[in-house]
Amino acid sequence: MSDIDHFVQVATVFNPLKEPLLRSAIQALQLPSGSRGLDAGCGIGLQAMMLAETVGPAGHITGLDLSPEFLDYAKDIVKKAGLSEKISFREGDVNELPFEDDTFDWAWSVDCVGYAPIDPLPPVKELVRVVKPRGTVAILAWSYEKLLPGHPLLEARLSATAAGIAPFVKGKKPESHFLRALGWFRDAGLQESKAHTFAGDAHAPLTDDLRSALLALFEMRWPGVESELAPDDWAEYQRLCLPESPDFILDHPDYYAFFAYSMFCGKVAG
Repeated sequence: MSDIDHFVQVATVFNPLKEPLLRSAIQALQLPSGSRGLDAGCGIGLQAMMLAETVGPAGHITGLDLSPEFLDYAKDIVKKAGLSEKISFREGDVNELPFEDDTFDWAWSVDCVGYAPIDPLPPVKELVRVVKPRGTVAILAWSYEKLLPGHPLLEARLSATAAGIAPFVKGKKPESHFLRALGWFRDAGLQESKAHTFAGDAHAPLTDDLRSALLALFEMRWPGVESELAPDDWAEYQRLCLPESPDFILDHPDYYAFFAYSMFCGKVAG
């Protein structure tokens, strides 16, 4: 399986966890009907379709991504959904958006702007540049999870690994962490900045979709952690987190997990 195919598979499988939280975030933004918005780092287009529903038949969404392969996939699923007239796509870099100043009524970015291990301020400033005065800029990222009920010590150790703190990396300045985004917004000149967290949960008995999504989350959050764990912790991780284990935690009759997306939004001056 190619890297692109793997990403598409993971994004599709993981979507049942993400979609309810992102729909709540979209609702909270109160995007105007008929408005034109930018989905920066749109991936395979799943969020662009949710945004298109919100702005109504007169609105329009432009999805932007660096990957032409992702965009090809996005165009295909948008076409199948009958939304090609409402959603268009553009290849480009969030650090140098290929749009004129004041092009959009609002812009948003999920798990992209501010979430990669690069200087977050340039892409935030780019979003501000392409949004009209008094328009909204919003960035969102997965920010928290509790997935191993009854095993807080193991989960804390997993969360302290390089994979567990990703995309933040050891040695980065604290102000570059995603949860410091209010400072980026201030430095970018945004006004009336706010932060919101949207929580979701899952509990036994799990549907097949939720089970698959949680398994995908395990694989995304803690890849390659063996070298950073003590032998006892690694053995416990294998016992609880691998689906072939007879003690796989997702099969526990009392399983419960919760998780969150955090959103920062502000208004362009004007």
